[in-house]
Amino acid sequence: MSSIRKVVIPAAGFGTRFLPATKAQPKEMLPIVDTPAIQYIVEEAIASGIEEILIITGRNKRSIEDHFDSSVELEQLLQQQGKKMQLDMVRQLADIRVHFIRQKAPRGLGDAIYCAKAFIGDEPFAVMLGDDVVYNPTTPCLKQLMDCYEERGGTILGAQFVPEDKVSAYGIVAGTQVEPNLYKVDGLVEKPSRDMAPSNLAVLGRYILTPDIFTELEKTKPGAGNEIQLTDALAQLSTPIYALAYEGVRYDIGDRLGYLKATVEYALRNPLVKDSFKEYLEGLDVQAVYDKVLPFEK
Repeated sequence: MSSIRKVVIPAAGFGTRFLPATKAQPKEMLPIVDTPAIQYIVEEAIASGIEEILIITGRNKRSIEDHFDSSVELEQLLQQQGKKMQLDMVRQLADIRVHFIRQKAPRGLGDAIYCAKAFIGDEPFAVMLGDDVVYNPTTPCLKQLMDCYEERGGTILGAQFVPEDKVSAYGIVAGTQVEPNLYKVDGLVEKPSRDMAPSNLAVLGRYILTPDIFTELEKTKPGAGNEIQLTDALAQLSTPIYALAYEGVRYDIGDRLGYLKATVEYALRNPLVKDSFKEYLEGLDVQAVYDKVLPFEK
């Protein structure tokens, strides 16, 4: 049994990169085919063996709580209509043990994690960002980090290699390789220029943290964007930090292109639509579609 029992999922951001779609609904509830993005995150946590889930929300995020709550009226309707598959699906969602707490103001990822201090207590715990959906049909991404923690201890950062021309969009690891896909972290450089980047290994959406991070977060002053940055608190830790280059296909669903890639590829894995969708894509004349766009829309 893993010593990691709890996960924190920060979901309090405004989702400004996806306006206007996120003006009235959380970005975490945007569907990938027929499933809200945050459900993929929660399902990964459960598949990894997590027992307790805390989602950090903010204003206008009530639909996330509703999604994981029971719905008596909907269940009654589905039962009356004999829609057993949909009924089972709705009931399974309500059976997931999810807790919620609000971040009072958008003060950054570090502050969102600090909101979980009472929930976590003195245990090591996981953090999963709602922007990052990772597909691995054999070993969930978070489980890979949890296994690494059981072997190494310390702090484990989920990471992947990114193209060199993309390093300026991420926190980049400076470190030394200690095993295949595992690096001892000497430092983190936030969004460096291509010339200043110590590597092209980027921290992406998954963490195993120890409770001493709360002591550092409490002392951390607002940094970039006048927000409390997790990276600043990590830099003050005296315990070892490792970066695991995890295996899996990662989708940045906070980015328009990343979201579209996720939608297409998850549709091609979905047994209900994959055959007809594949046939549609194979017959798609991209230029003909583009030619149908009015000139002022190009």
